[in-house]
Amino acid sequence: MKKELLTGLAWGGGIVLLALAASFARDQGHIDQDSVLRIVIGMNGLMIAFYGNRAPKVVAPTACAQRIARVSGWAFVLSGLLYAALWAFAPIPVAIWLGTAAVATGMVVTLGYCLWARARLAAERRPRA
Repeated sequence: MKKELLTGLAWGGGIVLLALAASFARDQGHIDQDSVLRIVIGMNGLMIAFYGNRAPKVVAPTACAQRIARVSGWAFVLSGLLYAALWAFAPIPVAIWLGTAAVATGMVVTLGYCLWARARLAAERRPRA
């Protein structure tokens, strides 16, 4: 538990330091406001991908939970990387809409798989007539 908390605090602190550094660079005239926005928001996508990569590595109590962790991990790694890439390269209005859609798709895939796995498990437990 302590390791997860420290990891979260490190990510949060890193994003704050990156935002401060980007703001300083903007104030010095090295980058513009759009670059600051892209850098800071793009880091959120990398954080989503990082946690998606960690999800399958967490100990799960059952095989079903392990499968769900793998699917959700892949969904969030891909959606987080797509989010970060959109914020790095796409026009900002496109990055907002498609980036949000990418992360929402990762969430829907995870939720859908959870519901499907739950229904499948319930069907397996039902007595056959």
